[in-house]
Amino acid sequence: MKIGFDAKRLFHNTSGLGNYSRDLIRILSRYVPDHQYLLFDRKATHTELLFAPNVTFCPLDPGWFARQIAMGKEAEMQGCRIFHGLSGELPLFWGEDKIKKVVTIHDLIFLLYPQYYRFMDRKIHTWKFQRAADAADAVVAISEQTKTDIMRFLKVPEEKIQVIYQGCNTAFQIKYSKERKAEVSSKFNLPKKFLLNVGTLEERKNGALIAKAVKETDLPLVFIGRETPYTSEIRKIEGQHYFLKDVSTEELAVIYQLATIFIYPSVYEGFGIPVIEALFSGTPVITNQDGVFREAGGPASIYVNVKDADQLRREILQLWNDTSRQKKMSEEGERYVQKFSDAKIAEQWNALYQRVAQ
Repeated sequence: MKIGFDAKRLFHNTSGLGNYSRDLIRILSRYVPDHQYLLFDRKATHTELLFAPNVTFCPLDPGWFARQIAMGKEAEMQGCRIFHGLSGELPLFWGEDKIKKVVTIHDLIFLLYPQYYRFMDRKIHTWKFQRAADAADAVVAISEQTKTDIMRFLKVPEEKIQVIYQGCNTAFQIKYSKERKAEVSSKFNLPKKFLLNVGTLEERKNGALIAKAVKETDLPLVFIGRETPYTSEIRKIEGQHYFLKDVSTEELAVIYQLATIFIYPSVYEGFGIPVIEALFSGTPVITNQDGVFREAGGPASIYVNVKDADQLRREILQLWNDTSRQKKMSEEGERYVQKFSDAKIAEQWNALYQRVAQ
């Protein structure tokens, strides 16, 4: 069976939606090799994905609206049985072949927290997501929380929605040698023990809360993520802070394994992929007590009120000084995170595609 994908994010986004798209194609091409996976976009990057014999790049005309106008019809012309929109969107126009449609919706943050988005962006996102959800034969939510939000805001019936969790890059599932860890630590001048936060340094990710929590301690705090104007709010807070740049995926995976504690106080996420990256890395996690984070973090992680810097400070200090608890959390976290393994995710996707194609 041929399955087409809107590959814009896969080829051009370096984080969230791009990582999701690349990991899904990697997992499918390896674990479900009998299908053909066609990637539609105007221009291909990340061409390493195309080395798999069952993955093909299908170029679109270079016009600005090629995704909306030409992509659906092109997928039908290429003989795709299913078309999958990987980021909450589907093409506007189709031919007469009645191709089946699947759309992944990651989150509805723009409806839940409108203060983080401009008015017109909210309107455009709402229109695109609603239209895609209505047109799709199946809607995939990346968490139970997102499923609930889709039912609430987009009025999609429950039977049309399936939850399939994200996986993560295999780099985070490798155990690195002491020598490699020493190389990376030296390159970035990292302290022997440190707290780690990974993700865009923006208000919603709430990095300033960590800086406030450790302000009066001597605990080193490492931030890795794209900087925004909000970063200045973090830099104003006194502390031993490290802001790392130009970190490769493999180096990031090593840094996760070097970290003493991973802290992720984001206000809201559709899933929270850095949490499972940390769990695969064997690093204890402290994250938000509300929303999706218990789905990602499981029973071994620590959950806090992400408006309470004092509570976060207490949890950090207790865990920092308790190596036996760190070890227990690491072991239990690694057992829990196997539910997000590549093989299990591939099995769920294949079952969904087979059902939709009938």
